[in-house]
Amino acid sequence: MGRSVTDRSVADRSTKEVSDHVHARLVGDGSVRLRGIASVASASPGDLVFVEDEKHLAAALQSKASAVLAGEFAAGTASAKPLLIHTQPRLGFARAARLFNPPSELKPGIHPSAVVHPSAKTGNGVTVTERVVIGEGVQIGDGTRLGAGCVIGANVIVGHDCELYPNVTIYPGVRLGDRVVVHSGAVLGSDGFGYVRDRANGKHEKFPQIGRLEIEDDVEIGANSTIDRGALEVTRIGRGTKIDNLVHVGHNCQIGEDVVIAAQTGLSGSITIEKNVVLGGQVGIGEHARIEEGVMLGGQGGVLPNKVLRGNGVAFWGTPAKPLREYLKQLAALARLAKKE
Repeated sequence: MGRSVTDRSVADRSTKEVSDHVHARLVGDGSVRLRGIASVASASPGDLVFVEDEKHLAAALQSKASAVLAGEFAAGTASAKPLLIHTQPRLGFARAARLFNPPSELKPGIHPSAVVHPSAKTGNGVTVTERVVIGEGVQIGDGTRLGAGCVIGANVIVGHDCELYPNVTIYPGVRLGDRVVVHSGAVLGSDGFGYVRDRANGKHEKFPQIGRLEIEDDVEIGANSTIDRGALEVTRIGRGTKIDNLVHVGHNCQIGEDVVIAAQTGLSGSITIEKNVVLGGQVGIGEHARIEEGVMLGGQGGVLPNKVLRGNGVAFWGTPAKPLREYLKQLAALARLAKKE
């Protein structure tokens, strides 16, 4: 039997309910009951599956799934299964997944093992679980949930409906907007890596790291990622940006809105990343570089300090990063030279 990725304890939904929720156009029986989502290969009766292109539609229709979410290409298709037609089927499927997999219900309140400074303020419906430490002057917005072992430093402000998973550490003075999600082990607001070398004795002395970190609304930060506070000013993560696991953002970086940063990327200090940029895994960017709006930088790409990458929708690759077409031409030229050896 195929295995759905949905918890079967969730109540059934009709195809009409699901269609309305994801803003799709329903073709077929709106009373068919759905219990969850699945891939085409693992679907069982009661599951919803999705396809993004026409070549996979037949397999979805022949699967054991009870309904199919697909793009406009499926609108005229004869089907015994209900079709949910969506202009962005992957987005619609993601919304359906949230419908069938709501956040786990935790009873609001403060666990007896938590340590909360008397001056801290927690809003309505806040959940503070085991061994959480909340420092002086902290403000926690309505509906926010703090997982076990989180440490919230003095004067931190956390907005409403945030989710901090276990063992998140937030240094003093950091500000989080609303609906921010921070996964386990992340460290926010730690000191930047800044030192001054004394030429007289060769020793490195620490440069002040007394700035702030501000994270705007709807940001998600992956497990074990680290974001440094500014040295003297502000490190800022823009609204809607999504940061994968094991990413490091150095001090004074300015990350724009709706940026996507994949795992193991490292950003040096004082980098500007404009909105809608996509950074692949293991990207490395040198200090004071600037990545302009809409640039896509492929995995393991490298940008030298003080360089600028520009071109909305332009893909860059390699180290030092070059437009993809130029990079591929250089690889081809190197291959031809190697054959002449």
